[in-house]
Amino acid sequence: MDPAECTLDICPIEDAYIQYQPTIAGNSLYLALFGLLLVAQAILTPVYRTWWFSGSMVAGLLLEVLGYVARILFHDDPFSFDYFLMNLICLSLGPVFFCAALYFLLGRIVIIYRGEAISRLKPRNYAIVFVSCDVVALMLQSVGGAMTSTADDADGRAVGTNIMIAGLAAQVAAMTAFIALAAEFAWRLRRRSGQPTAADSEEKDEYTEIREDRWWKVFLAGLVVATITIYTRSIFRVVELNGGYSSELANDEVTFMILEGAMVSIACICLTVLHPGRALGTRRKKDSEPLMERS
Repeated sequence: MDPAECTLDICPIEDAYIQYQPTIAGNSLYLALFGLLLVAQAILTPVYRTWWFSGSMVAGLLLEVLGYVARILFHDDPFSFDYFLMNLICLSLGPVFFCAALYFLLGRIVIIYRGEAISRLKPRNYAIVFVSCDVVALMLQSVGGAMTSTADDADGRAVGTNIMIAGLAAQVAAMTAFIALAAEFAWRLRRRSGQPTAADSEEKDEYTEIREDRWWKVFLAGLVVATITIYTRSIFRVVELNGGYSSELANDEVTFMILEGAMVSIACICLTVLHPGRALGTRRKKDSEPLMERS
């Protein structure tokens, strides 16, 4: 039967777009969490004035909220293509914005450690390069989602899905390069601190107070956790979509709730509770420069 004419009373769940009914309790929990984090980020935006970071977080959290609304609606109508598409596109695109939020921060960290001389890229170029990669990934996933929604046959939808996979793969590739550059910078910074020179001495400067603040260390640890969890989630989604919507992995809700929902939740909690505005001290300085500060 045409899925649009199906209901749970007359069609088996195996004929639905996903072969299970999303749990109300679990998805409601994620919906409430992301809704709370969205409100928190919106409140903190004017407080700390980290506009680029906060804008990315708000956009991503809004997509997460819409995605889990779709999953809750999907529970009673798993044959609805609109709910399926809303769930697929929103939860695929949301983490793209969280990646952008991370990319904005690395250049700022380089500046705070006065590490321009040991960084592969200039501080502001981290955001330019990797956000550009994020835009490409976003466009591919958006185009793939649009093709999937408008295709009249299975072949057209398969092409749309493959384009979405390409977008997710581009996101993973960009994150891999980002993690490699961040790890290399941390390694070079550690070497420099172990072998100080006259040029790289730990003399007092305008960022000394930030570097010596215990909250800054906690913030950096949270940033590492957020990066790892989003990276794990992105790899999972590439593997999941690559197997197709009828694969065992794509229809395993427990795996989805852990490797999608839990991973993104942990990342967003880290980036909200350990807000970079608090670590960077932007609230204390009325004349503080924006997050995209030039070196």
